[in-house]
Amino acid sequence: MASAAQHRSVSVTVALAGVLAAAGTARAAAPAVPIYGYDVVHVYPHDTHAFTEGLFYLDGYLYESTGLKGQSSIRKERLETSQVLQQLDISAAYFGEGIVNWDDHLVELTWQAQVGFVYDLATFRQQRQFSYQGEGWGLTQNGRWLIMSDGTPELRYLDPQTLTVAGELLVTYEGRPLRNLNELEWVKGEIYANVWETDWIVRIDPDSGAVVGLIDLRGLLPDADRVPGQTDVLNGIAYDARGDRLFVTGKNWPKLFQIRLHRRGPEPAFAP
Repeated sequence: MASAAQHRSVSVTVALAGVLAAAGTARAAAPAVPIYGYDVVHVYPHDTHAFTEGLFYLDGYLYESTGLKGQSSIRKERLETSQVLQQLDISAAYFGEGIVNWDDHLVELTWQAQVGFVYDLATFRQQRQFSYQGEGWGLTQNGRWLIMSDGTPELRYLDPQTLTVAGELLVTYEGRPLRNLNELEWVKGEIYANVWETDWIVRIDPDSGAVVGLIDLRGLLPDADRVPGQTDVLNGIAYDARGDRLFVTGKNWPKLFQIRLHRRGPEPAFAP
C-alpha cells in the first residue's frame, strides 16, 4: 500500500476545487477566504519509509506515527537528524493513524479497526484501549479536549479521560461541508488540517467550524525529491508553541520542513 489511492477506501466525493466552484457561484458576495503561501525556514531529514499519519512536537522532540498494516509504528525522533530514539511497532492487525499527547499519555487512533490505544508517553507501554465508531484519521488537542478527524466533514471532540465523544464540529468551506480532513494540529487557537490527497492545509475556526484560511503548499517538495511509487501525499503538521515553529512533511517524504506563512494577494481561483 505505497500509493495514496490505496490508502483510503473512502472516495474523494467533495474535492476542494468543486467546493470552490459551487461556493463561488452561490456566494459571490461573501469575503474570500485568505490564502497563505510559505517561506521555508529550515529543512530537516525525514525517513522515506515513514508513512506519516500523525505528528506532534513536544519538549524538543518529534513524535510520529506511521501507517500501513505490518509497517505501523510510533516513534520519538530527534528533530535535527530524524534519528529514532524510541520506537513501538504496532500489531500487523492495525493500520496506525493519528497520535497526540495528553498529560503523561500518548493516544493513538487506528484506521478501520474502530480501536484506539493509550500508551505511557515515556515508555510507550500500552496502558489501555478504547473504541469508537467509524474510521480514525487525525488527532490533536486544545488543552481541554482531544480533537479527532475521521474523513467526514465532522470533527469529534473527545473527553481525554473517558475517550468518549463529547461533541462534534461540522467543518465548512464557504458554507459547504468539507470532507477528507486528515492530520490535525492545534495552532494559535485554530485547528490546522491536511486535506487528504491535496497539497493544501485548511485553518479551521474551532467555534464555528468555518475554514478561515487556506495554506497552499504546492511545490514544497521538489519533483527531484519525489520517487515514483514511493513518495506519497502531504500529511503531517507539528507546532512548537514555545518557539513558534511550524513543521510539515508527507508520507514517505525525504524531508521535513519548518515553514513560515505569509498572506498572499487575492487570486481568481483556488485549485488544489
